[in-house]
Amino acid sequence: MDIISQLQEQVNSIAAITFNAFGTLQRDAPPVQLSPNYPEPPAAAAAATAATTTAASDGDPTAAFPEQPKQLSADLVKAAKQFDALVAALPLSEGGEEAQLKRIAELQVENDVIGQELQKQLEAAEKELKQVQELFGQAADNCLNMKKPE
Repeated sequence: MDIISQLQEQVNSIAAITFNAFGTLQRDAPPVQLSPNYPEPPAAAAAATAATTTAASDGDPTAAFPEQPKQLSADLVKAAKQFDALVAALPLSEGGEEAQLKRIAELQVENDVIGQELQKQLEAAEKELKQVQELFGQAADNCLNMKKPE
């Protein structure tokens, strides 16, 4: 896989980790009072928090909420470091934009020359194929008519 494809895969991985991290944090975060001006979270939320604490001893995955942000952020940092390593592996551009445009023009000319050569080879191959088909047709006619080859 080329370096650009690896970078794209890594960006997708970072996006998935971020999406899952935010979703997990939103889903599992306990209710918190935002300001003293707002009322306490409803009793149902407190009961759910108590149930979560009870479930912690039962192996509920949401019970480990205090450790989840640490693990999620560690995964995100690891993915970002892998991305940075891939970026560092990219070849450096030499000579700036003008040199790159010049190189692109050279490659385009080379591509055109090779394309013309391939076109000539294709035409020669089609001509040879036509000759072979004619000879085959003559041979088939001779066999069907029981003629001896000339």
